[in-house]
Amino acid sequence: MIPTIPTPEELLDKGFSRGKKQADLIRSQKIPKHLKGKRIEERRVITSCQVIKDKLKSIIDAVPEIEELHPFYQDYIDITVGVDDMKQSLGALNWAYGIITQLEKEYGAKIRKNPSERATEIQKQAYGRISSVVYKIKKDLDFLDFAKQNLRNMPTIDFDATTIVIAGFPNVGKSTLLRQITGADPQVANYPFTTKGIQIGHTEIHWRSIQIIDTPGLLDRPVLEMNDIEMNAIVALEHLADAILFIFDASETCGFHLENQYNLLKQIEKIFADIPVYYLFNKMDLIEDREYLNEYIDDEDKSIFISAIDGEGVDEINKVIRSIKKIDRTPEEDDDEYY
Repeated sequence: MIPTIPTPEELLDKGFSRGKKQADLIRSQKIPKHLKGKRIEERRVITSCQVIKDKLKSIIDAVPEIEELHPFYQDYIDITVGVDDMKQSLGALNWAYGIITQLEKEYGAKIRKNPSERATEIQKQAYGRISSVVYKIKKDLDFLDFAKQNLRNMPTIDFDATTIVIAGFPNVGKSTLLRQITGADPQVANYPFTTKGIQIGHTEIHWRSIQIIDTPGLLDRPVLEMNDIEMNAIVALEHLADAILFIFDASETCGFHLENQYNLLKQIEKIFADIPVYYLFNKMDLIEDREYLNEYIDDEDKSIFISAIDGEGVDEINKVIRSIKKIDRTPEEDDDEYY
């Protein structure tokens, strides 16, 4: 998304070195003495400016317009590095590009109009002005380098696929289920909302692309205990989820009572009010009497009893997934709802 970002020193060194090489080419040519000095320094200044401008433009052009990205990625960038800061830094590079364009014209004309004896002096003035402009955007280059490092592992989302989000407390079997459904080790992607990262699995059911996102460390604690970043994360996932699979650990061996798990479910249903939620009661191989689970079953038609580690119930889950319709969202709808 963001190309390699040079330091001011690297940017100037590249521009000035290329300028010197071009000046040396002029120096080896047969040009009248009273013009040669001017041609050498004019070429040095113009080449240096063009090289620096080309690098700035390549950075600006490589970064996509944030407003044109999917709302999920807009949220991702905002939470990770800050959209406003990104725009400000790109704006600063654009400013520098414009100023260096002016300096290129101004000092090229000065060198042409003045005697050759003054050409080197004017070239040094030009280099001083160019250096000043580049050093003024140092903090912006530093920020873009920071952004590059933090966005390099941005997850690749298939927005055409039906997307299922797996939710639940830690150790309830989310990752195990993800592996059972996708039939392969999922892609693990760093995510700015959690130190553990999200896992993305892909599969096909009846020629439909299915994308399943496991969110460890994100949806596995009460909403009231979540910080602003985690809450923003939930908003970001709302741009993606076509359905939610909420996993209960029916055995409570995860360390959380069913009542706590049920309370988390209710909070998630409130946040994802427009998204269908299905209830998976996992680790049923450890349960002898299912009757006590009845008070936690709000909708029997949406409840599935499984043992993810054994693959028990996976066929039923796949049937549910086949029935899930992709939510037809538009960026405008997302903007109206979330911004």
